[in-house]
Amino acid sequence: MTGTTPTAAQNTGLPAPAEQWGQYPAATHLLAHLSDTHFLGTAADGSGRLLYDTVDTDSTVHRAMAQLERSGLGIDALVFTGDIADLGEPDAYRRVRDIVEAAADRMGATLVWVMGNHDERAAFRTELLRVEANDAPVDRVIDVNGLRLISLDTSVPGYHHGEVTADQLAWLADVLTEPAPHGSLLALHHPPVPTALPLMTILELREQAALAEVLAGSDVRAILGGHLHHATTGLFAGIPVSVAAATCYTIDAAAPPRKLTGVGGGQSINLVHVYADQVVHSNVPLGSFDVVTRFPPDYLDQMEALSPAGRVEAFSRHSA
Repeated sequence: MTGTTPTAAQNTGLPAPAEQWGQYPAATHLLAHLSDTHFLGTAADGSGRLLYDTVDTDSTVHRAMAQLERSGLGIDALVFTGDIADLGEPDAYRRVRDIVEAAADRMGATLVWVMGNHDERAAFRTELLRVEANDAPVDRVIDVNGLRLISLDTSVPGYHHGEVTADQLAWLADVLTEPAPHGSLLALHHPPVPTALPLMTILELREQAALAEVLAGSDVRAILGGHLHHATTGLFAGIPVSVAAATCYTIDAAAPPRKLTGVGGGQSINLVHVYADQVVHSNVPLGSFDVVTRFPPDYLDQMEALSPAGRVEAFSRHSA
């Protein structure tokens, strides 16, 4: 599925790059980064089974898609960084696929699925990618208007920690031999960053030094991850790492040190703005919230009519 809409720079509602008001031209690409949907199979009544008999995984994915569509932003790609299905059930994959594919088609966005430790490679391939089943790592390259998205499978069949094999590293090195027009983003499930949660360290990505060697000097501009169930950022091999929180439930990073606690709130997604010289990640809470202040829709029109100095006086100067 390939996006056909104009890039984010043409759809943000802001002036064209030559008319930018600030120091930076508009982003060349805009991605939505989501993770850890953890769908279970379908119940007899056609609804999704509740995760832990409590969490309605479907509702937050519906909400995320609705928020993105309602925004009117020109989303170039939807990137889901793993644990799409909690038990790897084919009907769970079909249900989340049908929700997301329909929204991606309406937005004209490329859809990128990444394997996680809860996923099963055979069903992942047949139900999400619609290709023949096999148990090899699901490693893919997707071009999004000159931006190369590399999906790297860090799952280990039968286990929850992450690894990347020597064959995968050789494949990745070969992919990175030639730079892409707008550079590359690496999407994987197990993020190569430290975690302060003791139990989660058991499930981290192993042998990260070998991956760092492959990435050194490459055109990879950012790494997108999941797995931790809370949003966080870090640096790996000199490359910024951004972890999206889960859409299903959130792990409380401020819980007492010896507790691993999942809570039914704080779900969010990330928006990834790709600029010519940097990549910016913005966290977006999922849900409906009270509006406490806003500018009217015609305020942007008023600002456009002013000179640069006039905009500073109208919007930057402290009011009396």
